[in-house]
Amino acid sequence: MPHKNTIRYYEPDGYYHVYNRGVEKRKIFLDKNDYSRFVDILEGYLAPKPPPTKQLVRNTPYWRSLLDEGEITLLCYCLMPNHFHLLLRQKSENGVTKFMRRISNAYVRHFNKKYARVGALFQGKFKAVRIDNEAYLLHLSRYIHLNRQEVGPLDNYPYSSYPNFIGKIESEWLNPNEILTYFSTTNHKLTYKNFVESRLNIPTPIDNLTLEQV
Repeated sequence: MPHKNTIRYYEPDGYYHVYNRGVEKRKIFLDKNDYSRFVDILEGYLAPKPPPTKQLVRNTPYWRSLLDEGEITLLCYCLMPNHFHLLLRQKSENGVTKFMRRISNAYVRHFNKKYARVGALFQGKFKAVRIDNEAYLLHLSRYIHLNRQEVGPLDNYPYSSYPNFIGKIESEWLNPNEILTYFSTTNHKLTYKNFVESRLNIPTPIDNLTLEQV
């Protein structure tokens, strides 16, 4: 039976919470290099492309050449030892599927080669939930960032977009502004940082989704 959050059609200009975990809940990141490699793969797909040249066309990997500029926007993410969360907006109806197939394949190749293994790494097809209102979008971004509280402080974790949201770093391949525009930059009580950190150590379920499910 298909998982309830396995979507077959993704609407153009839709927002989606996309996630997956290791097969049998096994760890998919075993050291810092694994986390960094996954982030590098995200950047490789999402960073703005330079102007095309004949040399670039010859050397562009097939997975990059099949994604159009702006086809996928990453709003926020968090990587955890045995799972990951992404908040995506797609331009075309196939953007999410194309993007997830390519980053999953790229990471599995890295992992299997590094650890001399074969076979599946993830527990089946990635799961996705359609985000259909602004409140859900904001609450979801907080939920994703609060995943990190299980293993330490939020603001210095390099495998989450939270440092981007609070101004510690800036990445051209990530777009936190779609969420940050709802918050103040001067009134502390209305900042995104307070929105998230005021919920530290308080469960933040997303509908019927829990970490046990992912």
